[in-house]
Amino acid sequence: MKNINKELTAYVTGGISKGSVKVSGAKNAATRLLAAALISDEKIVLNNFPTQLVDAQYKIDFIIKSGGKILINDNEEQLEIDSLEIREGILDSYDYPIRTTYLLVAGLLKRCGIARIPYPGGCKIGSRGYDLHVMVWEKLGCIVEEKPEFIEVRANGKLKGNEIDFPISTIGGTENALICASTIAGQTIIKNAYISPEIESLIHFLRSLGVNIEVAGNSYIRVIGKDYLSGSVFSVIPDRIEALTWITLGIISGCELLIEDVPAEFMQIPLIHLRDAGIDFYQNSNSIYVNSKCLKNGKIQPFELACGTHPGIISDMQPFYVLLGLHADGISRVYDYRYPERMKYLEELSKFYPNSLKWERGAITITGNSNLVPAIGQSTDLRGSMAILMAALLAKGESQINNVEMALRGYNNLEEKLKALGCQININ
Repeated sequence: MKNINKELTAYVTGGISKGSVKVSGAKNAATRLLAAALISDEKIVLNNFPTQLVDAQYKIDFIIKSGGKILINDNEEQLEIDSLEIREGILDSYDYPIRTTYLLVAGLLKRCGIARIPYPGGCKIGSRGYDLHVMVWEKLGCIVEEKPEFIEVRANGKLKGNEIDFPISTIGGTENALICASTIAGQTIIKNAYISPEIESLIHFLRSLGVNIEVAGNSYIRVIGKDYLSGSVFSVIPDRIEALTWITLGIISGCELLIEDVPAEFMQIPLIHLRDAGIDFYQNSNSIYVNSKCLKNGKIQPFELACGTHPGIISDMQPFYVLLGLHADGISRVYDYRYPERMKYLEELSKFYPNSLKWERGAITITGNSNLVPAIGQSTDLRGSMAILMAALLAKGESQINNVEMALRGYNNLEEKLKALGCQININ
């Protein structure tokens, strides 16, 4: 495991041969399940857990320092979590660069009646306020106070179920409301919820603890929680964003690449867009195979697409379609008005593809058949960092990616997986 508190640099010599890669458990599911495990009154076992994920390591570190017990089995990709000894206290440091710290509140409140959590950190892709999380806590009867080093949430007596009507569709708010409501022996209604595959997985997990959850349509959730929640053995779903990453790398490199454990049922529209770009990949129930013969006329066709909510192309997938556009035979356009400031990585990517990218708020124009050169790049956000690293892997010559720990936040065993594909990379 790389030192999670250290800035890391990747030194890359371009080139990729062939091989197979197994998609790991989903970051956006695993880290949520880890936080949700804290509300159980018995031990929890999470299988297919990406134990080397930097974001997971930060959350594990926080839980252990708060008194929780976690056994990590890297070989089996398994966690065993026991939260019964979590205690009230103030940590020496609340400097945790993870965005989903708010999900830890429910477990801490249940054990201690008070939760002190780091301010949400994470990717620099625009403002991500936590006002909706404050709304959730206050609706359920908590008192919230913003301290200099942490957010303090106190249970004002026994928490009570309520109706939570989000003004906008929110993934994090939905997750927070689900986990908190599961600890309340009463009914909570969540309106304008965001139900993604990762949230569906969270709902299945909470049901396995004994929580009664009903879903109507794709935005209404009814939760009846319990005072005592049982243990569970639960598997993390494969990561659809990682799957798209490897598919993209195989397509633009032209190498033979077998991607295993692809959650295709969660990726139907993203895969349709690949086929619409003239990419005829081979697919069975849980794997996708790509090689140089997958391009119908030998070239990726230019395209236009817009990022949005699931089941469409979510914003985290944006950088990989930009990479496809850079290797397409013409001009492509990608729009992202949900997170219109997710553009910081483009400046760094332009170092590898000079004069090929133009962008303004929410809109990216991509000139294909681009000249790819080695360069020194700087990581920005998680998925953008991976796109920059992929450019370095394809460029002929030596490249350097600074702060590559951003990519390690979202890709389990990344260096080992790349080396298995014949990539020359060293991260230190």
